[in-house]
Amino acid sequence: MKPTVIIVDDDPEVVRGITAFLESQGAFEIAGFSDPAEAELYAKANPVDVVVADYQMPQQDGLELLRRMKGLHPESSRILLASRADAHSSAIDGINQVALFQYLEKPWDDEQLLLAVQNGAERASLLRNLREKVDELDSAHNVLKGVQKRLVRAFL
Repeated sequence: MKPTVIIVDDDPEVVRGITAFLESQGAFEIAGFSDPAEAELYAKANPVDVVVADYQMPQQDGLELLRRMKGLHPESSRILLASRADAHSSAIDGINQVALFQYLEKPWDDEQLLLAVQNGAERASLLRNLREKVDELDSAHNVLKGVQKRLVRAFL
């Protein structure tokens, strides 16, 4: 299964450009949105590996969207796009508030964006696999605790 990447920017041209570029790589399922609310609805119904969001959008700022995405998909990698004027404060806020995976300034370099998305997708997959293994270990631990209790009762 290809990793799913959501692109969210209030400028439809930016969404189309990033979507076309990432689709040309053939390695991702891409969903692009100009409205953060639509992106959130999509994320409620679909798995998400990477979210790329613009910092300044009129409907909702990118950090708020990424915060919501973190709640829906904790393992997802979150990438923030911001202009140089927003750079310092938005990067710090992103790191502190939404566990930002990557911060890229506009205009971004396509190769840098691709690398961030590839690494973010790999990170999301690794975190998801780790969570599944921990869940398996927890389940096995609970089974062993039950066996231990039965053995103790049998020998008492």
